[in-house]
Formats: sequence, C-alpha cells, structure tokens
Amino acid sequence: MKNLIFYTAITLCIIGCISTTKTTIAKDVRPPEQAVKITNDSLEYEIIIIDPGFESYLQTIAKPDNFYSQSYYEIKNKFYVTEWNIRAQNPLKYDSSIYENTIDYNFNIDYGLDVNYKLYNYFKFVEYKYNQKF
Repeated sequence: MKNLIFYTAITLCIIGCISTTKTTIAKDVRPPEQAVKITNDSLEYEIIIIDPGFESYLQTIAKPDNFYSQSYYEIKNKFYVTEWNIRAQNPLKYDSSIYENTIDYNFNIDYGLDVNYKLYNYFKFVEYKYNQKF
C-alpha cells in the first residue's frame, strides 16, 4: 500500500500513495465529526481535513468540483503547495500556527479530481479564514 502523509494548518492530513510501506491505523482512531474525509480504494489514499468551518466552506462558498478541470486544480496546487512549504519552513516570517508542517505532494501522481479539488479549496479556505494571500 502506498501512503502519502500531509499535515497542514490546524490539522490538515492527507494520506496518499507514494510509498510502498504498509501503514496500519488503529481502528479506535476516528477523526472528529466535522472532518472532511476523501478516500479512493484504487489509489489507496485518503485525505482528512480537520479544520473548523472547512466542510461548511465547501458546501456554501466553494465552487462545485466540476467548475474547473482536474488539470487546473493540479496546476494551482503545485503553486499553493510550493508556497505553503516555503511558509512552513520559515516560522519566524510566517504564522507557525497556520503553517505547522510542510506538504509532501508528489506532482507526478494523479490523485484524481476529488483530492485536487479539496486540496485546492483548502488553500482557498486558508486564504478566506486566516486572511492569507498566496
């Protein structure tokens, strides 16, 4: 099973498929009720975004997932992930309570529309909620 782990902002966690190591997660560990969880059995990844208000943002403010193409989301995510990682590596310059960890997003993996859509909208949510400009 391939896994890709991202920890961002308050508690954004993305688990994807880039490693061949098998990871097990205790069955008793469950994300809070407000968590947004995306899974894909064929790629064996999941995204868990735990940030108060993100689910509401997706339902009320974000454009529908098919508003842009997957390639559009991928291009934007390359920019956002790169900028996010720069900020996460500079805690004296940027708010470390927002940019807690870097994101290990492999630009050569096809995560699909759903993952790219939600990741893109998480960055838009951070801009909206924390008044950040990328």
